[in-house]
Amino acid sequence: MGNYLKIGNDGFKSITKGIYIDKTEMIAFINGTLGTADKLTCVSRPRRFGKSFAAKMLCAYYDKSCNSESLFANYKIASDLSFKKHLNRYDVIYLDITWFISITGSIKEDGAISQIKTNHYPEALQDYGREILLAGINYDVKSQKHTCKIERLGKRI
Repeated sequence: MGNYLKIGNDGFKSITKGIYIDKTEMIAFINGTLGTADKLTCVSRPRRFGKSFAAKMLCAYYDKSCNSESLFANYKIASDLSFKKHLNRYDVIYLDITWFISITGSIKEDGAISQIKTNHYPEALQDYGREILLAGINYDVKSQKHTCKIERLGKRI
């Protein structure tokens, strides 16, 4: 099992050591939606087109368990007015869906939620103090339909 809480910026650091095309303008777009009715953003791309890279970039930028200012200093986001306002200010949970599939043997929405609960993630978040929602998503190749299950854990005390 990997580390999915307080993931920091190591994933994004390792990506930027190789050939990296600056996609940090996505951060400025998402910053512009925070606190608005459009605050939920779906990053949808074809298979093998950088969804994991984007997720690691977002973790590095938003995760308050690390300092990523110097990591982003040479990218486009650093010149955006919203750069410092949201940099490393939030609790971030990083879930690798590929990992869930490998341990559950399927991609059923109940499998992902079950794995989160049985691996004690809720206990790891006990100091969070806000409501927690678990989301499991399934894509059925035959029917070409997505199903989603959302389960409320409630406010942690």
